[in-house]
Amino acid sequence: MSNGSGIQIELTQTGDPKVLEASDGRLSISVPIKLKRRSGRRLITLPDGEVQEPRPWDTEPTPLQLALARGHRWLAMLEAGEVRSLREIAEKEGVDNSYVSRMVNLTILAPDIVAAILDDQVPPHLTLFDLAVDPPRLWEEQRRRTGINYAPSVTGVDVDSRKHCSS
Repeated sequence: MSNGSGIQIELTQTGDPKVLEASDGRLSISVPIKLKRRSGRRLITLPDGEVQEPRPWDTEPTPLQLALARGHRWLAMLEAGEVRSLREIAEKEGVDNSYVSRMVNLTILAPDIVAAILDDQVPPHLTLFDLAVDPPRLWEEQRRRTGINYAPSVTGVDVDSRKHCSS
């Protein structure tokens, strides 16, 4: 693909990296890459097998992060009296009542599980369904069920000292 300045970049999925100069002085750069998906994001795998992680400022929120944000927004609407029920939220948002209920369930997740979601450190086998459908109220049980016992990279937070969520 040409960017108009005389440099042409060519990406292929196999082969060796190549830089070719055309007779008119243009350069063609061929970089073999593979695209992989992880947590809904596309990652670039370089020829040596190294995965180029996306930079935090380059990425969009993951589906789990969006779901968590929705759940907290909808719970805040309920608590502020903007709506009277989950059903009213579902009607306003044009979604199924059970979907709203599942997203609000995410608001009772243990702080370290929330941190894992926000840091995109959730095990790849774990789905939104696993987290949102009937989550245990005890945080230790949530950790056992999900296999997440994440130590977030913030200091001064002792997430293991809290055993359950407050009601």
